[in-house]
Amino acid sequence: MHTEPLFTWPHDIHAVDAGYVRPGLAAVHLIVEQGRVAVVDTAHNDSLPRFLAALAQLGLAPEVVDYIFLTHVHLDHAGGAGAYMAHLPNAKLVVHPRGARHMVDPTKLYAGTVEVYGVENTRRLYGAPVPVAAERVLEAADEQVFDLAGRPLQCLHTPGHAKHHLCLWDRQARACFTGDTFGIAYREMGGVSGEPFLIPATTPTQFDPELMKASIRRLLALKPEAMYLTHFSRVDDVERLSVDLLRRIDAFVALTEAAPGEGKARKEAIHASLERYLLAEAPPESREWLKPVLEGDMELDAQGLACWVENRG
Repeated sequence: MHTEPLFTWPHDIHAVDAGYVRPGLAAVHLIVEQGRVAVVDTAHNDSLPRFLAALAQLGLAPEVVDYIFLTHVHLDHAGGAGAYMAHLPNAKLVVHPRGARHMVDPTKLYAGTVEVYGVENTRRLYGAPVPVAAERVLEAADEQVFDLAGRPLQCLHTPGHAKHHLCLWDRQARACFTGDTFGIAYREMGGVSGEPFLIPATTPTQFDPELMKASIRRLLALKPEAMYLTHFSRVDDVERLSVDLLRRIDAFVALTEAAPGEGKARKEAIHASLERYLLAEAPPESREWLKPVLEGDMELDAQGLACWVENRG
């Protein structure tokens, strides 16, 4: 039985470290209200034992989980959804309408992941996908509200990272569960202050900078007190962090547009520019740590940026 730390936040919100790639990279969030549970994102298959252990630690049974909300169906967020659903008999899976079919039949989704990661890496990271019965999948309309024991949870369509991305607005907590819309927080890069360092998530293949910025501003208009990021959990001081995040999106776009070449050469130039930019942005004491940890994300972000610039209208 896993005994990973359970991070507990105000308003009975909890985060489990999914154990994806490294500690502190992917969180599975639980919202608890009057003994009922909603889950936000599931990470990969191997996170399931950690999640079940967290439920037990909270004194809750699998039967009290009413919903699993997926912010989008990239496998670091949704890869474990089928395995979770098999262990949560009363849960419904809530997902953007564009992503629902991929949960019922994950064949195409898995094949797309193989194109990005390769066969061996995909198997190692995610295992085999488990389909979800169609009758257990709910397609969430924009602004649709789901009731968790009287606690309203509202789905907001937030394209930019992916066309099928949604965020969850928890009115009671004054907080958003943002998936990849509000970036990725690398807490280790915060330097001596420990402040999270946010980086835009531009992974392939549907990144759109203007849509991403519009989605961020939509969330900010709610005046949230906190954001809960899948990578990694709660951040406060939302307004200040949003300024940095929006500025970095613009910087990513600028360095992409300046990158020479085509195809692989352009992607490699973008990768090198991203590395230089982020090293310059990071606190000095974090720079030695930064490069090896971010290598995988910089590669994916470079792929996504190259895809965007080559396919934009």
